[in-house]
Amino acid sequence: MDDNTHAEESGAEYLARLGARGFVVAGGLFWMAAAFSGPFVYEGMSLSDSMRVAVWPLLATAVTLLVGWHYERLASVLLVAASAAVVVWGTLYAWEFGLWMLMTAVLIAPMIVAALLFVLAAHSEEQRSHAEEPRPAAPISAFGATRDTRAQPRLR
Repeated sequence: MDDNTHAEESGAEYLARLGARGFVVAGGLFWMAAAFSGPFVYEGMSLSDSMRVAVWPLLATAVTLLVGWHYERLASVLLVAASAAVVVWGTLYAWEFGLWMLMTAVLIAPMIVAALLFVLAAHSEEQRSHAEEPRPAAPISAFGATRDTRAQPRLR
């Protein structure tokens, strides 16, 4: 007899989690490479200094993945807050149109999509856990009848 009372994860829930984590990892790898190569190539920073700059996107990615692994809604809030911070950053530094388009394509939009996918996965899991909860027993069940057996006529 199988004692597994938890329903299996749905395909949509699995894909939402996989997509959210994939967006976080891909974004982290992209920004790690950009944070390393930009100063190293264009500013002439040393290898070790450029690696120190690239550690920050790595840490942000790791924290987002760790939080998102268990607290998907919190991860989505953090990603939306980070997207808002990028918009504030761009406003404060008066980015020109091309930079806005670039940052929207490679930073803001992927974070928003990952946040939405985390929310979708959390919502699917919540719906699944509510479906697993046992229904409250009817008063008639104390006498050995269930809702299904009450409706059936008894033949003697």
